[in-house]
Amino acid sequence: MTKTLTIRDEVYKKLLTVKREGESFSELFDRLADGPSPLETLRGLRGCVVFRDKGRMLEELSTLRAERRA
Repeated sequence: MTKTLTIRDEVYKKLLTVKREGESFSELFDRLADGPSPLETLRGLRGCVVFRDKGRMLEELSTLRAERRA
């Protein structure tokens, strides 16, 4: 499953500075989320993402969480 994220240009430029050569953005986000302080990393990115359909996203998250618990 893939998702489309919208980020501001300045955030994209920041992400490019920490993205490794040959690393996809999915791999970068995975690495950041699994880092030594993923919560702080994600808090630092707060407000940088624009959700096009927040309701749908929340429904999908709820479904994924339920699948993990099953």
